[in-house]
Amino acid sequence: MTTATSVGFPPTEPLTQLTSPPPWKQTFSSLKVRNYRIFALSNLIAMTAMWMARIAQDWLVLELSGSVTAVGITVALQFAPMLVFGLLGGVIVDRYPKRTLLMICQSIAVLTSATLAALVLTGTVEVWHIYLSALVLGFVTVVDNPARQSFTGEMVGPFHLRNAISVNSSTFQVGALIGPALSGALLVAVGAGWSFGLNALGCAFVVVSLARLRTSELYRTPSMPRERGQLRAGIRYVSSKPAILYTIVIMGFLAVFGQNLPVILSAYAKDVFGVGAAGYGVFNTLVAVGALTGALLSTRRRGFGLRGIVVAALCYSLVQTVSGLMPTEESFAVALAAVGLTWLLFITLANSLVQLSSNAGVRGRVMALYVLVLLGGQSIGGPLMGLVVEHFGAQTGMLVSGGVPLVAVAVIGVVLARRGLLAKPGTPGRGLSAPGLTA
Repeated sequence: MTTATSVGFPPTEPLTQLTSPPPWKQTFSSLKVRNYRIFALSNLIAMTAMWMARIAQDWLVLELSGSVTAVGITVALQFAPMLVFGLLGGVIVDRYPKRTLLMICQSIAVLTSATLAALVLTGTVEVWHIYLSALVLGFVTVVDNPARQSFTGEMVGPFHLRNAISVNSSTFQVGALIGPALSGALLVAVGAGWSFGLNALGCAFVVVSLARLRTSELYRTPSMPRERGQLRAGIRYVSSKPAILYTIVIMGFLAVFGQNLPVILSAYAKDVFGVGAAGYGVFNTLVAVGALTGALLSTRRRGFGLRGIVVAALCYSLVQTVSGLMPTEESFAVALAAVGLTWLLFITLANSLVQLSSNAGVRGRVMALYVLVLLGGQSIGGPLMGLVVEHFGAQTGMLVSGGVPLVAVAVIGVVLARRGLLAKPGTPGRGLSAPGLTA
């Protein structure tokens, strides 16, 4: 097997396996770090506002166009820039200060959201305006997302990084829990415009919070000088690390087919159960309830490896497939919560494994590829699932969204098992790891 050192990077530290879950009092231990505490608070506000805007965006497109496919196109435009330019974003993140990049990205998001809010509130908004806004925010994500992922390590250092990744997921899901409910209420009461305006304020709060961080307390990663071949070096690094490579491959199947719930749930709300905008917000909130539970449970995880990735992906795919068979609104609601829980157990495990088994000097590029597959997969899957739902119905769409990755992950799991890559991670508590984790 090719090692990390063969592509120009020193070995990463072994991944420690714990003998027992950490004490409950350490569930949010990373919040003891002042810089991260400020960032996490601003992130919570921003995530809540972002989810409000996302729900309002999808429902507004559906109202203006009457087409589920148009919702899928919006999702595609939001994620397409990452699909095309995501790896370049990783190079940028490794070259320049991450805090500065985040402040620039969030400032652009403020202007974009404020402009869209003005268009909606004045009654002049058209579908192409929303498409353009989604595309601009998609370009922001190209740099913002890998910078945000990598900057977490600079705020908390290696000791708290694993916990901070779980806290980030919890923060995201609290926002996903509150945001859709608030957005659904605002859609019914005053329309979509105020959701976009609040998103602009949330992004502005992030900019102010980043400015308040104490730079002297950051665990800075040296910026990478400009050199030829840095993009190829990052790809070679990922291909030499089975733990990273196969995690990203599995996540790709889940992203393309499983992570397009806005497209499917909007059709469920409109055509299957007839619950309208408020019901659409509730459906997304139920997913977030399960996801928040999963994020909190992830802080109790003792260890991680490719075996856990495969098991978590299979559980998520199975639950999503079963949810397409639910005959009533009540049973569907329970299934959605289970979908959220299993997804977050998978994604926090995937994020932790990829970040902690990658060298800090190349982490921006690694996380850019990670985000490229996660968001770019949704860009491909958005229109695809929109067409499936439009031609065959929402329930068939849900069955496809879970069934295809279920089969794919099962096949990948068999291949990995035959290669000996699903062996149990090394002796608990001794810092050992499965093949491919320490190279």
